[in-house]
Amino acid sequence: MTLPADLLLNAEDEVLIRQNLVLVALGKRPADKALRVGRLFDVHTRIWREDQEIIIAGRRIAYVGPAGSYPGEVAERFHEPDLAAVPGFGEVHKHIESSHLTPEWEAALVMPRGNTWTCEASHEFSNVNGPKNLEFWLEARKQGSPLKIFPLPGSAVPPTAYEWGGGWFGYEEQRDFLATSPMVPGLDEVMDWPAVWNPESPSYNRLWGMIRATFERRAVVEGHGAGLRDIPTINGFAAAGLASDHEAWTPDEVWEKLARGIFMELRPYSMHEIIPFLLAKGLPDWSQIAFTTDDRSASDTVKLGASDYNARTAISHGLSPEIAIQCITINPARHMRLTQWVGSLAPGRFADVVLLSDVAKLEIAKVWADGSQVSEGTTFSGHVPKIDWPDWARQTVNIQRTVIASDFAIEAEYGRNSMYAAVLRPFHWTDGFITMDLPVENGEVQRDPERNLTKFAIVDRFSGEAQISKMFWLGCGPRTPDTALGCSVMHDKHNIWICGSSDEAMALVANTLKEMQGGWCLVREGKVVARVHYEIGGLMTCRPHDELDEEMQHLYAEGAKVDWMYEPTFHPRWFPGFPERLIFATLTCAPWQWVLVAPCEQAPNGFVNVQTGETHPVVW
Repeated sequence: MTLPADLLLNAEDEVLIRQNLVLVALGKRPADKALRVGRLFDVHTRIWREDQEIIIAGRRIAYVGPAGSYPGEVAERFHEPDLAAVPGFGEVHKHIESSHLTPEWEAALVMPRGNTWTCEASHEFSNVNGPKNLEFWLEARKQGSPLKIFPLPGSAVPPTAYEWGGGWFGYEEQRDFLATSPMVPGLDEVMDWPAVWNPESPSYNRLWGMIRATFERRAVVEGHGAGLRDIPTINGFAAAGLASDHEAWTPDEVWEKLARGIFMELRPYSMHEIIPFLLAKGLPDWSQIAFTTDDRSASDTVKLGASDYNARTAISHGLSPEIAIQCITINPARHMRLTQWVGSLAPGRFADVVLLSDVAKLEIAKVWADGSQVSEGTTFSGHVPKIDWPDWARQTVNIQRTVIASDFAIEAEYGRNSMYAAVLRPFHWTDGFITMDLPVENGEVQRDPERNLTKFAIVDRFSGEAQISKMFWLGCGPRTPDTALGCSVMHDKHNIWICGSSDEAMALVANTLKEMQGGWCLVREGKVVARVHYEIGGLMTCRPHDELDEEMQHLYAEGAKVDWMYEPTFHPRWFPGFPERLIFATLTCAPWQWVLVAPCEQAPNGFVNVQTGETHPVVW
C-alpha cells in the first residue's frame, strides 16, 4: 500500500495515514521500526514507564507499550536500554528569523538540541514579503526537512498604522492562511495593544478583523502583553481573547495573568525570579505554562542551546525535570491545539523522540524525528534539503538609487547657531522624549559625542526610493570618527537602521547593505571592516550555522575596536559594548511610545508617538 508522504498536513492524507496506523497498532499490518528504551516519560500523567517499546509506521507512532507486548511484526528493531525517552521538544513561540538561518538550516542547528517542532511567529518575513509568507515557511518541510514548522501569520503586519512595506494582513489574509493548511494553528502575537482597546486607533479594524478570522476557525490568538501589569488592563487583555503572553517580566505579573486564564510563555532570562516565586506559591498545576525562546541567534544557540537550555534553566531554579519537560512538550502542544501530531510519545503522533543520558541534567544523547535518528550528540545527521530560494526571497532590499551623505543631514533653520532636538535612547518607554540644545555648523544640526549623542537613521528598503528618517539618539552609537553600524534586521518592520558618527560612514553602510541584499555592515574610520550576509529576506542566510557564526565572530571582533557610547536605559538587557540589541530598539509595540519609523504619510519625518499618533519635529 502506498501512503502519503506525510510532510505537510492535510485532512485527506491524514485519514489514510491513521487508517493504516490503526491496523499496525492491532498487529494486522507490519510495523517499520521498534525503538525499545530503558524508560519512557508519559507527559500526560507525569509518570516514567520502565522498559518500553515505541512502534513506528512511516513517520508516526502506532503503538506504545511494555517491551514485548506488541502483537505484530516489525521490520527493524533498535534498543537503547541505558537511555530515557521523552517527546520531541517544541517551541511555543519562536522567530526562526532571529536565528538568521533559513528553515532547513535551522533544523540542522536545533534538532540535535531536542527541538523537533516550532510554532513560527512569522511577522518578520511577513513584513518583508507577506504574500509569500506561508509558502516560505512550508517549503523546507515540503522538501523533506524533519523539523515541523507551524507558522502563525503575524498580526504585526504592519506593526502599526505608521509603518508600511512588504506585507499587509487583515481579515481576508488571515482567513485565507488558516484555510490553506492545518499547519497554521492561529494568529501570531497581537502586539499593538492600544489598537486592540481603542476604537479610535487607525489599526483597530484591521486587528479585530484578524482576530475575527481566527475565531471563525477556532484557532489560537497569541498575545503580547509587554508592560501590561495593572489588574484592569490584564482583565481587558484576557477579555479580548488574547490567549497567551510571553512578555511577562515580574513574578506578580505572571501570577495575575495566570489567574485570568492567560497561558504564560516564560523566557529564560526572567526564570530566576519567576520559577522560585511560583514554587513558593505552591503552584500545583503547571499546564498553563510553557518555556519559550522567542528570539535567539544561531551563535547564542550554539553556546546555550535551544528549548533544552530553557528547560535546564528552569531546573536550575528548582523546577523538577518532569515538569520542565512538560513545559516544552505537552503544554505548548495543548495550547496550540496540536496534540494529535506533537507533544507526546503516543499513537498517531510523529515519531519524534529525545533520548536522554541524564534526565536531571537534561543531557541529550540522540534525537529521532519522523521515525528516524537525526542526531548523535550535537551532530545533525538528518536530511538538509538543498533549496534554491527564488528571487522573491533573495531580492528584498529594493533601493533603486545610490544613498549619499547628505541624505543623513539634519538641516537647521537659516541663521540659527543652535537648535533644539528631540532625542531618544534605546528602549525609551516614557511619555515624552528628551530635548537637547545642539550646535549648528554649515547649516546642519550636529552630533555631540561629548554628551554621548550620535545620529540614528532608518532607510526604507521597500519603495525603491530609499526614503530616510533621521534624528539624534543618546548612548548607543560609535564615538570613533567616521564609523557607522547598520543592519537590515529592524524589529518589526525590517527596514535598514544605521547609527553613525559621520554621514559619509552611514551612506557607505546603506550602499553596502543594498549590494549585499541585507545583513550587517560595520564601517570603521571610513572603511568597511565587517559584513554578515543575510541574503534571504534580509533576515536569514542559507548556510550552515558555523559559517554564519564565523562571520558574526568577525563582526564582534571588529566591533570591539570601536569606542561605543553607552548610557543605561529602561531595558535590563541593554549592555555596554557592541550594540547588537539595536535591532530591537525600534519596536513599536507596547510599552513603546515615541519611536522613529520610516517616513510615512502620517509622520513625514518618521518621529511619531505610536500610541497616540502625535508627531513632532526632530529639530526646532
